[in-house]
Amino acid sequence: MPQQVILTVNGENRDVTIAPDTPLLYVLRDDLGLHGPKFGCGLGQCGACTVIMDGAATRSCVVPAAAATGAKIITLEGLGSIEKPHPVQKAFIEEQAAQCGYCINGMIMTAAAFLEREPHPTRASIVAALNDNLCRCGTHLRIVRAVERAARERT
Repeated sequence: MPQQVILTVNGENRDVTIAPDTPLLYVLRDDLGLHGPKFGCGLGQCGACTVIMDGAATRSCVVPAAAATGAKIITLEGLGSIEKPHPVQKAFIEEQAAQCGYCINGMIMTAAAFLEREPHPTRASIVAALNDNLCRCGTHLRIVRAVERAARERT
């Protein structure tokens, strides 16, 4: 039976009516029109659907939207804007870290949450933090350089 929930997404309360087991990813994309998070595997294994929920990188494809009530959810769209990109977004652009772009949402969101916890990372800690995000295009070196750049430029 559908239920009404209020989600706090990108700083705004959004009222949606959903089935209780609807994944957060579906609500973000289908109901709220936010296309930063991507459907990849549907199992929480690839990272394409990553959002930041209460400060932690979270796989939105495996979180029921109803369970996200009360949480602060940030999507790629809420991280920064074209006019004022988040330091991680800016670094990804400057390092040309995207090829096909499918993994980039997850890489950026994971990196942004990681840098909040660890503002002065080592290359090894960056690689470890991004290890569970899959990229098939092979831009790993550029992605790591982008996170290193973002860390330097944030401080």
